[in-house]
Amino acid sequence: MDYPKLDRTQFKRQSFDEADHTRDFWMSETPEERFRAAWLLICTVFGIDPESPPRMNRNAFATRKHPF
Repeated sequence: MDYPKLDRTQFKRQSFDEADHTRDFWMSETPEERFRAAWLLICTVFGIDPESPPRMNRNAFATRKHPF
């Protein structure tokens, strides 16, 4: 899937009323469409390729057995 590039010139400050209309728009979208839009923004912010995200480093977590 081709993801569009983020045009950073399209952002502006909003009043509370304008922001409320934006919320209404996103609530009218399906949860899948909202998730897809959120994932695209996350990938843009962190410079991640949306098609092949990095794998989680499992060495950062320790496991231990509970003494039962």
